[in-house]
Amino acid sequence: MSEPQKQYVITLSDHISIQHDPKDTVLESLEKQNIDIHYHCREGFCGACRSKLLEGEVDYTTDPLAFIDDDEFLPCCTKPVGDIKIKIEQ
Repeated sequence: MSEPQKQYVITLSDHISIQHDPKDTVLESLEKQNIDIHYHCREGFCGACRSKLLEGEVDYTTDPLAFIDDDEFLPCCTKPVGDIKIKIEQ
């Protein structure tokens, strides 16, 4: 019998914190809280949702094809592995 997945906290650089539902990607969690984030493909191809990962770690649900820097991640195809702090690029 597997343990239930833990809910983590996503904190934005402007000090807004939201609960992350383990079944959702970071993008889906942000959308559920009506947090404005730019995106297109939802699958890691285009890089439109590229954001800064300020603290914590994420796991990719799909290998991204979009170019990202070492301090960036794609919310559309990631899930946190603990509490994270992010900055959404506008």
